[in-house]
Amino acid sequence: MRIKYLHTMVRVKDLEATQRFFALLGLKETRRWDNEGGRFTLVFMAPEGQEECPVELTYNWDGD
Repeated sequence: MRIKYLHTMVRVKDLEATQRFFALLGLKETRRWDNEGGRFTLVFMAPEGQEECPVELTYNWDGD
């Protein structure tokens, strides 16, 4: 049996600083979703060639 890694979600307080940190580890933004109704942003970052298993950065606009 083989286990497949899907993705990991990390809730962040400073989206730009967190993106810079993951960029230092070699991850790049693969997609982004700004949800005005829910007041949050999702940013997916992954190493090149491994876009199918990203780190999901969740930023709540109101700081919750």
